Amino acid sequence: MHSTSEENLVVAYARRLSAGQQCRILTYDIVSKVSTVVHTSTALLFEAPNWTSDGQLVLNGDGLLWAMAADGSDPPRPIPLDGLPELNNDHVLDVVSPSVYLSADDGHIWKARLTGGPATRITTGDHMHFLHGISPDGSTLAYVGIENQRWDSGTLWTVPAAGGTGVPLTTGPGPDDGPEYSPDGEWIYFNTERFSANAQIARIRPDGTGLEQLTFDERVNWFPHLTSTHAVYLSYPPGTTGHPADRSVELRLITDGDWKSPETVVALSGGQGTINVNSWSPDGRAFAYVDYL
Repeated sequence: MHSTSEENLVVAYARRLSAGQQCRILTYDIVSKVSTVVHTSTALLFEAPNWTSDGQLVLNGDGLLWAMAADGSDPPRPIPLDGLPELNNDHVLDVVSPSVYLSADDGHIWKARLTGGPATRITTGDHMHFLHGISPDGSTLAYVGIENQRWDSGTLWTVPAAGGTGVPLTTGPGPDDGPEYSPDGEWIYFNTERFSANAQIARIRPDGTGLEQLTFDERVNWFPHLTSTHAVYLSYPPGTTGHPADRSVELRLITDGDWKSPETVVALSGGQGTINVNSWSPDGRAFAYVDYL
C-alpha cells in the first residue's frame, strides 16, 4: 500500500528528484504567451500532465497517478487505483467516460476510473505497450510496441479500446514513438527516426498509409500534441539520443498546420516527463508542462 503523502512515497523504479532539485508544474497560455507555475515540489518528481474537461491535471508521480486543480488551487492528490502495477508516464484520457488509459511497467495498457477503484488490463501479447493516443470517438488506442525489450525497435500499433489484438501500422526501421490522433481522426502524428538519425515529427493515416515527414531541422523533435488549430512538441538540441531528462529543451508551437514555421514558446530544463502526453486544455487555449530545476 502506498502512502498518500507526497513526502513519504517510495517506489522501486520511478524517477526521483536529484538532491536540491525541484519539479514545477506549469501552464502556458498561447494567447497571453504567459507561463504560470501551478505547483512546485521538492519531494516528488511529477511527469506527463493531462488536462481534464473539469479543470484537473492528471499526472504520473512515483509510479502512481495523481490529480490536482489546473489552476493550482488544490495540490496533487493520489488517485486510489487497485490492482495496478507501478505506472510509467504514458496515459491518455478516455473521451467517452471519466476514465483514463494507462501504461504500466508490466508492459501492458490498463483502464481505470479517474475517481479511483479497480483497474482492468486491456492488452495481451508478449510485446511491450506504451500508450500515447486515443481516437476521437474513443474506440481505438494508438501505442508504441517494443519487441524483446529492444528500445530501438519501437513501431506504431493500434488496439481496440475495449481490448483485443494489436494491429501494426509501421514496420522497421524506426524507431517510432509518441503516436497521437489528430482531432478529426484523419491522421496519427508521431516522432520517428525513419528519415534521419535525428527524431523528426511525421504523420500517417490510421490504416498505415500516407507517411509524411513534417519537420526537417537539425534538432531532435518529440511528442507532437494536437488541437484543431495548434500543435506543440518537445525539441531537443541536435545530437540528442532518445528523450532524456534534465536537458535544455524547447516547446515549439505550430499554428494552423504550418509545420515549416515553428515558434519556440518556452525554453526550459526538462525533456523526459515534460510533455509526454497530450496536455492541452479543453478549449485549446493553454497546455500544461513540467520542468525540473
